[in-house]
Amino acid sequence: MERGNLPVVSVVVVNYRGADDTVTCVRALSELDYPAELLQVICVDNASNDGSVEKIRKTGALVVESAENLGFAGGCNLGVRHATGSVVAFLNNDAKPDANWVRAAVKTLQAEPTVGAVASKVLDWDGQHIDFVDGGLTWFGMGYKRHAGEPDEKNDGPRDVLFGTGSALFVRAELFRELGGFDERFFMFYEDVDLGWRLNLRGWRVRYEPKSLAYHRHHASMTEIDHSRELFLLERNALAALYKNFSDETLAKVLPAALALVIRRATARGEIDATQLEITKRPANKQDDAAPVPVERSALAGFLAVDQFVELLPSLRESREEEQAKRRVTDVDLVPLMRKAMEPAYPLPRYLAAHDVLVDVFALEEVFGRPRRILVITGDAISDRMAGPAIRAWHMADVLSGEHTVRLVTTNPLCAAPEAPFEIHRASTKELLGHVDWADVVVLQGHALEKLAHLKRADSTKIVVCDMYDPMHLELLEQGKDDTDDKREADLQVVTRILNAQLERGDFFLCASERQRHFWLGHLAALGRLTPTLYDNDPTTQSLLGIVPFGLSGKPPTRTGPAIKGVVPNVGDDDKVVIWAGGVYSWFDPLTLIRSIERLRHKRSDVKLYFLGMKHPNPEVPEMDIGGQTRALAGQLGLTGEHVFFNDGWVPYTDRQNWLLDASCGVTTHYEHVETTFAFRTRVLDYLWAGLPIVTTSGDSFADLVAREGLGVVVRPEDPDALADALEKVLYDEEFAAACRERIAVVRERFTWETALAPLAEFCRNPRPAADRLSGSAPMVRKAPLGTGGKLKRDIALVREYLNDGGPTELAKRATGRLLKIARGGRNG
Repeated sequence: MERGNLPVVSVVVVNYRGADDTVTCVRALSELDYPAELLQVICVDNASNDGSVEKIRKTGALVVESAENLGFAGGCNLGVRHATGSVVAFLNNDAKPDANWVRAAVKTLQAEPTVGAVASKVLDWDGQHIDFVDGGLTWFGMGYKRHAGEPDEKNDGPRDVLFGTGSALFVRAELFRELGGFDERFFMFYEDVDLGWRLNLRGWRVRYEPKSLAYHRHHASMTEIDHSRELFLLERNALAALYKNFSDETLAKVLPAALALVIRRATARGEIDATQLEITKRPANKQDDAAPVPVERSALAGFLAVDQFVELLPSLRESREEEQAKRRVTDVDLVPLMRKAMEPAYPLPRYLAAHDVLVDVFALEEVFGRPRRILVITGDAISDRMAGPAIRAWHMADVLSGEHTVRLVTTNPLCAAPEAPFEIHRASTKELLGHVDWADVVVLQGHALEKLAHLKRADSTKIVVCDMYDPMHLELLEQGKDDTDDKREADLQVVTRILNAQLERGDFFLCASERQRHFWLGHLAALGRLTPTLYDNDPTTQSLLGIVPFGLSGKPPTRTGPAIKGVVPNVGDDDKVVIWAGGVYSWFDPLTLIRSIERLRHKRSDVKLYFLGMKHPNPEVPEMDIGGQTRALAGQLGLTGEHVFFNDGWVPYTDRQNWLLDASCGVTTHYEHVETTFAFRTRVLDYLWAGLPIVTTSGDSFADLVAREGLGVVVRPEDPDALADALEKVLYDEEFAAACRERIAVVRERFTWETALAPLAEFCRNPRPAADRLSGSAPMVRKAPLGTGGKLKRDIALVREYLNDGGPTELAKRATGRLLKIARGGRNG
């Protein structure tokens, strides 16, 4: 049924009395730019009883007859029960599609795996004015078409919306069925709002695509619905929609205010004043003293709507329980899609006054104006002396706090936080649970997920971002070299399990480089996260894994005090300082660097090497033997205190620029092993920030950057002579060093924290569950199983292959194995 990678699309059109519009609509579908064999047209006759069916059948559409008028919602659902496509589309019978209507929508569904529905752009019949380009939702549950009636703007672009208009809408078929389709209790009006709302609550996006275009004669199919009946349905369905879909917290404030507003809307609409309804005491013999007060039918609509809402409550309660149990995003996540939630909608003076009172008394501005809550968790120490993980978490919190309410929480005993524009907490495992409950989105790193067992469960609906910038298991291979084999193996299994738990749970992942991205994609593939559905819809996997390198400040470093020159004994103002910024760990090679300084000092007596930090600020990080080896070698060669200097503590993060500005170049050296291949040396960013030419050994992603952009010199690992020559070049060749600094000034703009964290910031603006964690996801194009002919061709090809590989013996062996496999399958079946 399918051709290429295009899915079968089933288009449902609901017919009412008078088939002329329906016939015109169905015939227009035959002119679409979409393979005819992949298009199923279904026309539901909603009890027209006027001979329409025969006219429609002549168009070639599949006609499904209903004995009663099911309304738009019921008619569409009936049509979907006969649909064979993996995408269902809905088109009003008084609408006509553009030739690209289907193809553009399908392209969006194929390109974006978390899009569950595509909202078409809808213009009036002549294409001059807007019918639908965006949807809004008031706090009292009424959906409306924003910009309806305005002149069409040709340059509008795709965007996420809360809902699409049912007059031209596409939904993944399996997902539509899982949601139960349109809510038939709505009959018509807001059933499309309710569907879009439910899609969004379950984590699916509704995407407006202007290239999927249709034209609509508004209300041409509603001649039998009078104004008061329409008002009744609008009022009742708005209450039903908000009751089903708002959270408990929101509903507690909204529902009483919405009910009160329905009544005020009714009285304002009918111009009824309370004094008109005053009941006076009447003498028994004077019936005329109180004549009946005339009430407009349109005013009664609101009262009847509340009455019918009460009648529906038992069944709505069941629906509400289901929707709230399956919701994956918060009300706060959807506020931006509501556009202007506090808009009163009706310009009636008495109504507007009541609206303002209710908004104030029930504090609704707080409900719909609350920013998103984001929790950033680190296991590293938060203080004025922070290491890489804490620095990264700090800047995540800082950048995100510009748009959201952010808490930075450390599980480390050390928390002496500097002043910040966000909350900072130290939390035990028990206290951490409260922070997680508070948050809409959790961003975590390291071992944090292990303290949050409830987040690891498959049914957890909290949005989780896992920062995988540190491949801990690769570091452990080097760090644990001096331990026993049994301990190394056990430690590695634990850390790998911790990382796998994150990779199995996360909704979005961050890594530090393109190399790391390839590495983590391998992990994700091995764990089954790269499903065919995800891949078919997002072959780049950008929706799952983004590159967020370590960053640097957008402001250039400014000296605030002396640091090395003139402070450290035997380091003068004219000396050439080589700085090692950061800790000394097992995966680095400071020993070759010490030997290169020993060689260079005989030619250049003013060369000095300064190790910025020997003791990690996190008390939970053990000292590594490589630090002792480095000190010992420097001492043996007579360099300590003369050409090599060690800072025994850790420089305050906000003062580190003073040390960097005293240096002439930055250095990082490491061994050739797998940790190097996927490492991201954060200290190199400090070199870029301070404009320092860089000397580095080859093998990691920054070495590639230095070589490609001409930011310094790259040498092969464990070669002290080459390293000494490289240091001499960047320290004493002023022309070369100046050219490096010019290029560094350009490159460092790519690594500002605002730029580096852009993928995380973008995700947090519209956080959603990962596509493979969404219920109802399925491949859009299902490959049909091989038929008898296909299987025969396959078997003949296999026979030829086996004969070519090993002759009759190989063929017999393969055939025997296949028979045994079939026999086992039969027994197991």
